[in-house]
Amino acid sequence: MAKYLYRLGGWIYHHRFKVIGSWFVILLALGVTLASLGSSFDEDMSIPGTKSEKAMDVLNKEFPQGGNGGKIKFIFKAPKGETLDSKEVKAKIQEALKNVPKDKEVAAVTDPYQTNTVNQERKIGYADITYKKEAEKVTEASKHDAEKIATSLRKEGIQTELGGTVVLSKVEVGGISEVVGIIFAYFILAFTFASLLTAGLPIITSVIGLAIGVLCIVVGSNFTAIQSVSLSLAVMIALAVGIDYALFILSRHRQHLAEGLSIKESISRATATAGGAVVFAGVTVVIALCGLSIVNIPFLTAMGLSAGLTVFIVVLAAITLVPAVISVAGTRVSPAKANRFLGKFHSKKGQKESNAWGRMLARYPLPIILICLILGGVLSYPALHIELGLPDNGTKSTDTTERRGYDLMAEGFGEGINGPLVVVLDASTSENAQTAFVKTAEQLQKFKNVAFMTPPMPNQDGMFAIVNILPKTGPNDLETKELVNSIRDKAAQVEKTNNVKMMVTGATAVNIDISDKLADALPKFASVIVAFALLLLIIVFRSILVPLKAVLGFLLTLTATLGFVVLILQDGHFIHLFGIPKEGPILNFMPVLTTGILFGLAMDYEVFLVSRMREDYLHSGDAKKSVLTGLKHSGPVVTAAALIMIAVFASFIFAKDPMIKSMGLALAFGVLFDAFVVRMTLIPALMTLLGRSSWYFPKWLDRIIPNMDIEGEEFLKEEQKKKASKTKNVLQK
Repeated sequence: MAKYLYRLGGWIYHHRFKVIGSWFVILLALGVTLASLGSSFDEDMSIPGTKSEKAMDVLNKEFPQGGNGGKIKFIFKAPKGETLDSKEVKAKIQEALKNVPKDKEVAAVTDPYQTNTVNQERKIGYADITYKKEAEKVTEASKHDAEKIATSLRKEGIQTELGGTVVLSKVEVGGISEVVGIIFAYFILAFTFASLLTAGLPIITSVIGLAIGVLCIVVGSNFTAIQSVSLSLAVMIALAVGIDYALFILSRHRQHLAEGLSIKESISRATATAGGAVVFAGVTVVIALCGLSIVNIPFLTAMGLSAGLTVFIVVLAAITLVPAVISVAGTRVSPAKANRFLGKFHSKKGQKESNAWGRMLARYPLPIILICLILGGVLSYPALHIELGLPDNGTKSTDTTERRGYDLMAEGFGEGINGPLVVVLDASTSENAQTAFVKTAEQLQKFKNVAFMTPPMPNQDGMFAIVNILPKTGPNDLETKELVNSIRDKAAQVEKTNNVKMMVTGATAVNIDISDKLADALPKFASVIVAFALLLLIIVFRSILVPLKAVLGFLLTLTATLGFVVLILQDGHFIHLFGIPKEGPILNFMPVLTTGILFGLAMDYEVFLVSRMREDYLHSGDAKKSVLTGLKHSGPVVTAAALIMIAVFASFIFAKDPMIKSMGLALAFGVLFDAFVVRMTLIPALMTLLGRSSWYFPKWLDRIIPNMDIEGEEFLKEEQKKKASKTKNVLQK
């Protein structure tokens, strides 16, 4: 591969403007396509085949009059000293609701006074607007009309908030999170390169690659089911790795310039060496993301493929657009110089192949290993009581109308109103369906956590009925989950005694089923990832212990990351420090998604750092010295790359959407722990302690496994031999 990348770098040098122009043509073409097609994201995050989905299918078939239309809930609270029954308050609410049907997309609107959806104190009530279209297809114009009506009531002194199944607060891409991440990345690059111009090059190239990737996803949403959260996830990952990959190639180019190579030769070599490592690292990340499809969960597959596509595009940008931009910059990109700050940690006289950090690890390997393991163990401990769920309106900021509406509903009707359960009763094989329904309802009433339950409501042929249950606890509370499981456990006995099939559905039940499915998928996915990592690293490093240490380090990173997010997001410690409105369950797809992403990124740093150690070991045969050399030469670049990635991920903590906020927190901490505790500390300390044993590799295995020259060292040696031979022939002539 290095041979072809070397030739590619040389070709790009001569055709730099064509390459840059091609990228802009692609960007323009996708922009025009988007302008004509628009976007069509599908917010469905269900999993076909779960118990709740099967029950929902029966519900939609047997109760078609209920429809699948999206709903916006108007939630009212009377002014202080008045009730919703006060003459003026009632008149204002009813007058406002008369304006709702003016929107032709509205199928029905309820009157809280007729449906009696007002609490006992007559202070809080709600009205439902049902639309003709599904929740995710309700237009922005319809949402705006609803918000306009709510605003008019607020001006009249009646607190009016919105809720329901229609998403009112969209996931934003291109907002403050991305800007903050890019600014931090720029300052880190400026510090690393000691040049404001050079620092801007990785930013420009990564943003262009990212923009093309984002446009591909948005255009693709018109042809396949993609959730909007996939877009934010793709931006988060691709922006971080795109800047990192450009950094690696640009750093290698500056090193070659410092060695006295011409600009063309430097670009060719940087593309062949660092470019090869970038391709390998990028493909690893893409495989990890696409590997999410093995858990067979549609929305997770869409997220993985979307992010994988964007990473693939930024890899292409790194090995084509970056060399082209460097070629245009020419002499304005200066050769590498020693960083004054990092110089404090560099070699002392007589210690040219080491720095202060490496010498400390070499002097105290065992205590450092123990400290890393204890730290990882302490951080991992909270993960033992992890609870999975999906964020709802109750986890949003109090600045949003959805959160205020959620709190009003809980205040007026109890926590359970925000997570109702729908029990579907199937008595199609019963001789007396009505009697069977009554008996079943009596048994449902006996469950401890039931706050309110409606009588069975049969369909037109009387063979099916639904029972609405309000739990005493909220939708993400453990007691609510236990209630759902208790009803399902009781279903077999009810079917036997009453000849009635009993199924539970509703948003809360669907959430529980998705969380359980994802929890079951994590061990399977992690096992595949670990096996893949072992095989990959054995081929790359031609060692048994180095890959084993790398995989164990990844598992420590994963458990520590999960423990950290449980400590913050679920247990509620330091939530205000991170701007998190309220503690709650861990995002149910976070563990699986974090496993895939952190695996790819961990292997990136492992390859960039340990490959340099292996190169020095092959030359010197000194295992301990090779660790010091690797830390000195690759450590600063890995440090800068990790800091950039942490800055980008951490910037997403400022996002309003709780899903994006929690993913940003998890990935920022995961990279922090993996880069600085595992890759830069634990792994080098272990390799120092084990010495030559780290590089043990059976000869029989060495013969059958292909040699992957990741950074093109073998190719460059051959090139040098060819040039030396040509020079010799010229001199002889």
